[in-house]
Amino acid sequence: MIRIGIVGYGNLAKGVECAIHQNPDMELVAVFTRREPSSVKILTPNVPVVSLQDAAAWRDKIDVMLLCGGSATDLPEMTPALARDFHVVDSFDTHANIPAHFAAVDAAAAESGHIAVISGGWDPGLFSVNRLYASAVLPEGKDYTFWGRGVSQGHSDAVRRIPGVADCRQYTIPVPEAMERVRGGETPEFTTRQKHTRHCYVVAEEGADKAAIETAIKTMPNYFADYDTTVEFVTAEELARDHAGLPHGGSVIRSGVTGWKGENKQTIEYKLTLDSNPQFTASVLVAIARAATKMYDRGITGCQTIFDIAPADLSSLSREEMLAHLL
Repeated sequence: MIRIGIVGYGNLAKGVECAIHQNPDMELVAVFTRREPSSVKILTPNVPVVSLQDAAAWRDKIDVMLLCGGSATDLPEMTPALARDFHVVDSFDTHANIPAHFAAVDAAAAESGHIAVISGGWDPGLFSVNRLYASAVLPEGKDYTFWGRGVSQGHSDAVRRIPGVADCRQYTIPVPEAMERVRGGETPEFTTRQKHTRHCYVVAEEGADKAAIETAIKTMPNYFADYDTTVEFVTAEELARDHAGLPHGGSVIRSGVTGWKGENKQTIEYKLTLDSNPQFTASVLVAIARAATKMYDRGITGCQTIFDIAPADLSSLSREEMLAHLL
């Protein structure tokens, strides 16, 4: 049994708990929280909720710690700190900052002799692998990634941290014309703004400066500054009624050519349609936790990414079962 600890208990962590329940080779050992532990009620019977301050005492009881904080402010500090005591997996998804996050986590994990896998999930994560495969197979071509229509957890979290914001749902929406051009075999050069729009449904705190909130959202680097962004203020009741779900998805498309003179167009598309973004992301993290234990058993330490994981390491199947049923 792979013994799992969860840090945090928001939507992603609840998805991790459900995913562990579906994997018979794993067990949830404890949930760690920055809140008062007695205030956190989890689904799994007889599993304790523990203050994050006491995590180090669980060092020998947990095989992999799954970190379910946000990428904006939590994971840049949390992942390297916990990698000093545990094998860890996170879902850091600020693409522009992944190299810096990797360096910080690698320094901590290498020094402590642990393995840390960062930026797991579906993008970064499964989409990253598909971009790699497609570019290797079609070296003469271009990659296009379209996200949505769906709720981005990371972007919603980033908006909620703006002073005066009580809650938010942020939808990422592909530009249909851009997608159809790529699916038709074209290889256009798009600006960020030409591929996606963003729509924020924001609940403001009483008395908050809505104009300042809107400006802070639309000028936020790495999240909204490069997009056409609509900010719509709604009541808490409207948000709960109309935006309770967390759907998402998207496509990775590579348009390329083969042949001596590039005479044949080839298109690869990998698509996800998700009822629950956090539950699917959580399921990927749980599979990566399995891979991390296998890699560590082979002597691998330091920071790793989805690119470093052999596909077989993600699966609970034996090699014989994989050869017989999947190959």
